[in-house]
Amino acid sequence: MRSAYLLVTHGSRDIRPQIAIDQLRDRIEQQLSTPVGAAVLECAPTPLHEQIEEFSRQHPDLSQIQIVPLFLLPGVHVMEDIPEQIAIARSNISAELKVMPHLGSYAGLEKVLAKRIRQIPSDARILLSHGSRRPGGNAVIEELATAIDAVSAYWSVEPKLDSRLAELQGCQEIVILPYFLFSGGITDAISASVQTLAEKYPDSSLHLLSAFDFCEDLVNLIVEWIAPELAMRSTQSASILR
Repeated sequence: MRSAYLLVTHGSRDIRPQIAIDQLRDRIEQQLSTPVGAAVLECAPTPLHEQIEEFSRQHPDLSQIQIVPLFLLPGVHVMEDIPEQIAIARSNISAELKVMPHLGSYAGLEKVLAKRIRQIPSDARILLSHGSRRPGGNAVIEELATAIDAVSAYWSVEPKLDSRLAELQGCQEIVILPYFLFSGGITDAISASVQTLAEKYPDSSLHLLSAFDFCEDLVNLIVEWIAPELAMRSTQSASILR
């Protein structure tokens, strides 16, 4: 069975996410030695189902295409929009479409986040997500923050970053990890907000980390997630070389 992978992201009018996803696609394709494509749910000239169909036409010998949703949370896009588009594509192509769970559900993500948030010594750590107003919509973030020894904060709902910093007065070094895959308008706004809050809380040093964007941590995480056997072989080979 010849299969390929199609990375699906939200899409943005900001060029930075597209640059990052193109770099990710190229690097992952290099590691897997199999076709890897990229598609977006929004802000594209064509709907997602047409992008899937076009990818299939470009690789007519494929028997299976694995759809890889690069989303951190199980919102409407993951639960409804992407499945609807895939259902349309299924009726128009011969290759089998297999949908993977979204990236945020992968257990390996916790280890990577813990590594990132601990790269700077600190007295307190904050995991900053966009936030949801849906009942129970932030439970995943709360659990993840606890798992990496951090507290949660949200951009759009309480407790917001200002509220968390007020609670953490007395901590000298505070690390803030944005729970976003790619830089964009929101991460720019977060950066500006942190600069303002640094003046409000002068006794604390605020260290804002970046979104994943294109980095080896994210490349390795995705490869480990979608091709665990390959990732295991690579780890074993590295151990032998040592």
